[in-house]
Amino acid sequence: MKSALKILLPLLLAALVGCGAYVDQRAATREAAAEAAYPPIGRLIDVEGTQVHAFTAGQGPDLIFVHGASGNLRDFTFDLVDRLKGRYRVTVFDRPGLGYTNRLPAYAEGFNADAAESPSEQAILLDKAAKRLGIERAIVLGQSYGGAVALAWAVERPRTVQGVVLVSAVTTPWETGLGGWYALMDSRFGKAVVAPLLAAYGREENADRVLGSIFAPQDPPEGYESYVGVGLTLRRDSLVANAEQVNDLLGHVRAIQPHYAAITAPIEAVHGTADEIVPYALHAEGLEARLPSLHMTTLEGIGHMPHHVAPEAVIAAVDRAAARAGVAALQ
Repeated sequence: MKSALKILLPLLLAALVGCGAYVDQRAATREAAAEAAYPPIGRLIDVEGTQVHAFTAGQGPDLIFVHGASGNLRDFTFDLVDRLKGRYRVTVFDRPGLGYTNRLPAYAEGFNADAAESPSEQAILLDKAAKRLGIERAIVLGQSYGGAVALAWAVERPRTVQGVVLVSAVTTPWETGLGGWYALMDSRFGKAVVAPLLAAYGREENADRVLGSIFAPQDPPEGYESYVGVGLTLRRDSLVANAEQVNDLLGHVRAIQPHYAAITAPIEAVHGTADEIVPYALHAEGLEARLPSLHMTTLEGIGHMPHHVAPEAVIAAVDRAAARAGVAALQ
């Protein structure tokens, strides 16, 4: 038996190494195909050695969008940018590790990283990118995870932020965990094994189910799945970056929440009562007590994606934030 194990163990290890090489090759092929199908649609800006992807359209006062977890700037360019570009100059950024914005140097080697870019670090990076684009003052809109970045932006760089619009935003520390999936993906096993397997074999056809859960109880708009670039999310580096950032988010929200009261810029929030991803009861109810300059818009029966299923309410919040900040949108 021992002699057989001595023979079989090296063969098994060789098979696993060979399998890993095949998985990595298949993953790389699929990642290249996704990037070919969904190339950058904006500018690639160098910010102190970090590539930042920014899309700008329109004219008028500056309005910046920051997307949520697992996404990219295409979430906003699908529809909302076109609705606002006639009255604002709208700039949308990919967050670090997602879309075509690279991770900050300290976190570039995801497998070895013990932490991820905080919302504050992301806000500072995007603020520098905005300055490279000539944006000195702006209304900043953040959706979901991006809401935490928008609030951090107002805390870290208050001279830039004229107003904040929070859409289904993460604002408040929570008690329960985020589930086993994020813990798995943030583990060494998840990064070394699960992420490559997903990149190599993950079926984009499953996007219907995933997107359905994100938009529930509403449905994704027609054409959204084919536009947003699900394959970009399934890249190995993006899967790891997203898991690390989401897993670290709670600690950062706890750390920055005491600074909310110092935000003097007007804040508009839009949140649906049926949002089960960023629950209304935790992240919206009572928020006005912690954010003195906040005005809350509650959307009955709306889920996590009001900027797609109730865009008029989000646009109205943008216009109110601009008016309260003394910003005159084009007519």
